[in-house]
Amino acid sequence: MKHFASLYTQLDQTTKTNAKVSALAQYFEQASDEDQLWTVAILSHRRPKRTVNSTLLRTWAAEMADIPLWLFEESYHVVGDLSEAIALTLPRPQVENTHSLTYWIEYIKSLDKLEETEKKERICAAWQSMDYTERLVFNKLITGGFRIGVSQKLMVRALSQYTAIDEDILAHRIMGNWDPSETSFESLILTRNPLEDISKPYPFYLAYALEEEPEALGAPADWAAERKWDGIRGQLIVRENELFVWSRGEELVTDKFPEFHPLAELLPNGAVIDGEILPFKDGRPLTFNDLQTRIGRKNVSKSILKKTPVAMMAYDLLEWQGEDIRHYPFQERRRLLEEMMANCDTQGILLLSEALAFHTWAELVTERENSREHHSEGLMLKRKDAPYQSGRKKGGWWKWKIDPLAIDAVMIYAQRGHGRRANLFTDFTFAVWDGNTLVPFAKAYSGLTDKEFQEITAWVRRNTRERFGPVHSVEPTFVFEIAFEGIRASTRHKSGVALRFPRISRWRKDKTVREANTLEDLKEMLRVYEG
Repeated sequence: MKHFASLYTQLDQTTKTNAKVSALAQYFEQASDEDQLWTVAILSHRRPKRTVNSTLLRTWAAEMADIPLWLFEESYHVVGDLSEAIALTLPRPQVENTHSLTYWIEYIKSLDKLEETEKKERICAAWQSMDYTERLVFNKLITGGFRIGVSQKLMVRALSQYTAIDEDILAHRIMGNWDPSETSFESLILTRNPLEDISKPYPFYLAYALEEEPEALGAPADWAAERKWDGIRGQLIVRENELFVWSRGEELVTDKFPEFHPLAELLPNGAVIDGEILPFKDGRPLTFNDLQTRIGRKNVSKSILKKTPVAMMAYDLLEWQGEDIRHYPFQERRRLLEEMMANCDTQGILLLSEALAFHTWAELVTERENSREHHSEGLMLKRKDAPYQSGRKKGGWWKWKIDPLAIDAVMIYAQRGHGRRANLFTDFTFAVWDGNTLVPFAKAYSGLTDKEFQEITAWVRRNTRERFGPVHSVEPTFVFEIAFEGIRASTRHKSGVALRFPRISRWRKDKTVREANTLEDLKEMLRVYEG
C-alpha cells in the first residue's frame, strides 16, 4: 500500500501529463502482478463498491480522535474532502504495516457482510496501522470515491510505455467484464492472443466539441453529417447467437433493455454496432427525461416497457462477419451498416441514423438550428475517410451541439466547495421570481473563473444573513445566467421544475435583481421543450 500511496502523491502533486505517465509506468515496473492489476482496475472505474456509509466513518473518526462530532464536521467543511479530513484528524499510527494494495482491497471487500461493530473494529484497526497518505488512499477506496486526476487514456498510455504494446490493443483488452480477483495481469494484459470473451466491446470513439465555424474543417464533400441523439451511447454485440449491450460507462445493460433481446436472432453473428439507446414511441424519439424512468431500474415492469419503450439508433459498424473493421474508412463502415440493415428485419428496435444530405455548410447551419424539433442535441460531423479510433481524438469526429437553454437567476445561498476549492464559496443555489417571492430552482458550481470565485467568496463572508450548517443564506444581490441542457416537470422541487446539467454561464453584473427571470418563464420553457 505504501507503494500505491506514493504513486497517489506523485499523481496528485503534478498537472503535467508526461510526469503522470512516467510515474505510472515506473509504478507498473516495480509493482507486483496483483497490485498492477488492481491499479488498472481502479483507474478504469472498477473500484470496490462502498461497504460503509460516510456517516459511520465520520462518527468513528471523531471517536478515535477524541473530539466532539460537531468539531469534526466543522473541520470537514473547511477541508472540503471527507477522506482527507479523516486522515488529518486521526491520531498518529500505533503500529506499522507492510501490506500490499491487493491485501487492503480484499480487506475492504470483506467488510461487506460484517455487522456494524465488526466493521468499526476492522476499520479502526486499519487506521491505526497507516500513515497519513495510506489513510487518505484507504478512505477514498472505502468510500468508493477514488479519483486521482488520471484518465483511463493516460493509464493506458503508461501501460503501453511499460509493456511496449500498442495503446489501441491495450484499450480493447481492458474493456468488458473482468474481475481482478479472477484473472491476472499476465492473462489480461500481456497475453498476445488471449481467449477472447465473446461479450467484449470495443473502446468507444469520443468526439471533441466543434469550437469554430464548420468552414474551418475544409470541403463539405469530405464530411458526413447526422443528428447527435440525446440518449445513452451503447454498443450492441451479436456473437455466437448471443446478444450483449454495453453502455459507454462499460456497464453490461442487456437485461435492462429486454426490447433488444430478439436481435440475437435477427442480426448476423459477428456484428458489433455503435449507436444511441433512445426512448422511442410512435415513430419518434421521446426526451431524455423519459429515458430517465428506465435508467437505474433493476427490474423493468411491463407498464414501463409499454410507457417508455426504447430503440437503438445505429450509426456505426465496428465488427462485421467476426472481423474488426474499425480501421476501415467511415464511409465504408457506413455502407456495410446500411447493407446489413437493409437485409435484416429489425422490427423497429434497431434503426439507422439518418445521413443528412448537404452540399454547403450553410445548409447544415439550418439543420443544427432545428435540432430540438428532432429531440437531438445538434449534429455530428464525421470525416468520410476517418477510422474508428479509441477514446477522445481530434480530427475525425466533431460534435456540433446547439446552444444551451439559459435563464437569468438570483443567487440566494452559497456553500464552500471541495478539494482545492474548499476555502472558496463555489456551490450556489439560484432562484427566480414568483410574484414578489424568490423561488429556488437550481444549484450550480461551475462556470466562473477563479478570480470571480474569490470575489464572490469575499462578498459572501461580508453578507451572510443566516447559516444552516455549511450553507450560507445571502442577501439577494447578484444575477447570473444559468445555462442548461434540458428541463422537466418535477414534484420533488418547490419550483415544479428540474434542470439537466445546470451551470453558470456568466455573471450578469449589468442586471439588477428585479430583472431576473420568473417562474412563469421557466414553465414556458418547459411547455416548449416538452412539445
